[in-house]
Amino acid sequence: MPCSVPIAAPIAAPEAVHPSLWLASQLAHSSTRCVDTGYAALSAQLPGGGWPLGTLIDLLVQQPGSGELRLLRPALASLGQRPIVLLQPPHVPQALALAALGLPPSQLIWIRSGAKSADALWAAEQVLRSGCCGALLLWQAHARGETLRRLHLAAQSGDTLFCMLRPLAAAQDASPAPLRLSLRPVAGGIELGFVKRRGPQRDAPLFLPLTPSLLQRHASLDRPLPAPAPARSVLPALVG
Repeated sequence: MPCSVPIAAPIAAPEAVHPSLWLASQLAHSSTRCVDTGYAALSAQLPGGGWPLGTLIDLLVQQPGSGELRLLRPALASLGQRPIVLLQPPHVPQALALAALGLPPSQLIWIRSGAKSADALWAAEQVLRSGCCGALLLWQAHARGETLRRLHLAAQSGDTLFCMLRPLAAAQDASPAPLRLSLRPVAGGIELGFVKRRGPQRDAPLFLPLTPSLLQRHASLDRPLPAPAPARSVLPALVG
């Protein structure tokens, strides 16, 4: 006579077994501290309800100046007095425009490394491991998988808000980043695509309105004006 094996009941709350478990239909419970994005519609779509700290965040932009700085502005402004590092930005930062975003130049550190991307990646790793900065924004056109894993590991040693800004085409490449968003400028704001997140797949983009300020109507914030004089390799504060 065949013996019957009792079938275990499905677990209604897998996160109760381990915080890294979740149902495919729900957002994961973030195991790291998060900072509010400043946009309720976006925070509701992210595990933990905000930008995760101490991890790699992949922001894939259609082009520099797609609204990435305005997207991150509320989170950067909430970091208190901790320094914010701008590493290898595609344009010389414009101090007045950034100040209009609520980011005082005295809080910003602009680092421009040499022509070799390895120099910028090395500098990024040192910033992350130091743990003294509130945020690191790193612009890179190309990065290998092992480099991304190394930076992701370095980010986990602290609680820095670490965003890597890369071209939209990089969405086709693998990345250890638990959160990957695509950014496309549209009339009145930006469209965010959820390339990767710990939760259910979302095919429809999310529209976020970005209302320009008076200063933004006269000078682009995400495409700063060129500096009148050559910049030094490392600047203790934002200039331009």
